[in-house]
Amino acid sequence: QVQLVESGGGLVQPGGSLRLSCAASGSIFRARAMAWYRQAPGKQRDLVAIITGGGTTNYADSVKGRFSISRDNAKNTVYLQMMSLKPEDTAVYYCYVDMTIGNYWGQGTQVTVSS
Repeated sequence: QVQLVESGGGLVQPGGSLRLSCAASGSIFRARAMAWYRQAPGKQRDLVAIITGGGTTNYADSVKGRFSISRDNAKNTVYLQMMSLKPEDTAVYYCYVDMTIGNYWGQGTQVTVSS
C-alpha cells in the first residue's frame, strides 16, 4: 500500500507560478510512472503530465512549455512546477502512481487562478 499526499496548491493570480509536491509513503524508485491529473468542476479528470521510471516526460498540449514534472527518488516525491498560470488551469490536481503492486491516487490539492 502506498499513500500519496499532495501539497502546494492555493490561490494565485494569472501569470503566477506554483509548485505542487506529492510525497509517497513508500519507495517510488520502482514506480513505472508517476503523473499529475486535474479535474475542473463539471469536467472529467484529465492527464496533465507524466514521468516514467526512465525519466521520460509527456504533457498535455494545454500545459506544454508552462508546466514541468520531475521526481526525486531519494525523497519519494514528484513535483509539478507550474508557470504562466491561466484561469483555465483552475482545478483540483491529483497525484497518481503506477506501480507493479497497484495504482494509487492522492487526495487532491486545489489550484485556483484568479485575479
